[in-house]
Amino acid sequence: MRYFFSTGEASGELTAVALAEAIARLDPDARFEGIGSQRMRAAGFTIRQDNGGWASMGPLAAIPRIPKLLAIGLRIAAGLALSPPDLVVLVDFGAFNVRFAKVLRALGFRKPVIDLYPPGTWLDDPKRAKDVARVATPLTAFAHQRDFFQTLGLPIAYFGHPLADRYAMRPPRPAPPFDGGTVAILPGSRPSELKYHVPLLLRALRLLKAKRPQLRAIAGPADECGERYIREAAAREGITDISYVSGTSAAIAGADAAWVSSGTAVLECALSAVPLVALYVVSPRLEAYAQRVRAGRFIALPNLVMRRRIVPELLQELATPESLAGEMDELLRDPSRQYAEFTALREALGPPGAIDRCAAFAFGLAKSGKN
Repeated sequence: MRYFFSTGEASGELTAVALAEAIARLDPDARFEGIGSQRMRAAGFTIRQDNGGWASMGPLAAIPRIPKLLAIGLRIAAGLALSPPDLVVLVDFGAFNVRFAKVLRALGFRKPVIDLYPPGTWLDDPKRAKDVARVATPLTAFAHQRDFFQTLGLPIAYFGHPLADRYAMRPPRPAPPFDGGTVAILPGSRPSELKYHVPLLLRALRLLKAKRPQLRAIAGPADECGERYIREAAAREGITDISYVSGTSAAIAGADAAWVSSGTAVLECALSAVPLVALYVVSPRLEAYAQRVRAGRFIALPNLVMRRRIVPELLQELATPESLAGEMDELLRDPSRQYAEFTALREALGPPGAIDRCAAFAFGLAKSGKN
């Protein structure tokens, strides 16, 4: 059978590949295609459209891209309507994917569509939930969203978080020497994240090294562009002793703790039991939008799931070099203090085997041909 996955950025690709691998165990002859980039291409997907550069934060940043994305979505939807795959899987990226599904349905596509990570997970927006349910079968990673859809009488599937089994909790580590330690720097992959986070983290690193002269730093950029950006910024700051590896997993493997841009990397650190300090900064023109969407809520996924502060999250003006260095210094003094919370987080994300249950659900829909 043919499975089409639509993703908008690297985090969605990670889930798409994990789900495709699980589906392939049930359907060895499965063929995978979709909208994606390097990670999906490397996993054997036929890429119908590269999503490089699609990721953005907020409507203002997305506005210049809307005409292009609408045209791309229409073209791909028309192709799928003419030659329908057995299943379409939308992975996150709701601003594009919900519209894409609406166009698919308008063009007569009648095969099953799954929306994995439906939009509005923490916002409880009835209109948005109904929009998704009209064109797709929602498949959520979070019990909270399942419960909300059910209060509206809307169908939704929930099997736990599909990525939870991908990461094993490492044993608790003792605190590093008071003058040392190893810190991972994970500033994010979007251009805006690099722009706002990298200078802050480099200055925080300088402050922390003044307290801990033997401190080591490992940067884990998502791609070559990210590494080049960090290297050039570090050179301007006169910082020459950062090690560079590819991606989050490699960066945190030997780290005592991590500075992390809020996003999937936070979940990866938490599920791997790597203590972390989360940060996120957006441009002044997006700040009002971000505050309205957040409406007093947390933004770091562990805090959202547990509904309390289990990791520090420093946002906007609170994300200063001094606060970043101070929170990290405290964390290095007692890196085990987050460990028990990470164990509870893993339990809150659902029972083991979620990815296999998601795959069985997807495979069943593809076989039946019905949503």
